[in-house]
Amino acid sequence: MERIGPPLTGNERKTLRAFLDYHRATLAWKCEGLTDEELRRPSMPPSTLSLLGLVRHMAEVERHWFRRTLNGEEIPHLWSDTHDFQAAYDASGATREEAFTAWETEVAHARRIEAAAESLDVTAYVTGWKEEASLRLVMLHLIHEYARHNGHADFLREAIDGATGA
Repeated sequence: MERIGPPLTGNERKTLRAFLDYHRATLAWKCEGLTDEELRRPSMPPSTLSLLGLVRHMAEVERHWFRRTLNGEEIPHLWSDTHDFQAAYDASGATREEAFTAWETEVAHARRIEAAAESLDVTAYVTGWKEEASLRLVMLHLIHEYARHNGHADFLREAIDGATGA
């Protein structure tokens, strides 16, 4: 996934799409060159957060917002039979191939669903909020989610091999 900075000019949709892709690429970049063991390495106790857990979590987030919410697909969670988003964080038996394949698949679905939407004003009912939300809000929510977790990824990567940078 190529990491390209968002445009300094452009319409709203192009800008949102670029920021979301930038953050997706940042998460991938933070995981580059690491072994499965390093990717599974947890942060400082009591937290079990790991880079691979973040990738798995973001696969669930992409799946939930784009496929379940916007596209209305009735599909299960990737790593939980009980609709538990937290289950994705447990990467103790996970591999890079398994996590990244799932995440890249969900990103591809998300891009297809977003591109097919008539406008950013398209709405879908969000069960947890008991209200309609627009594609615009979903994209902003995902940007926020990635930005927050990329901050975690910065610290996780630094603890593994000292690599820093945004």
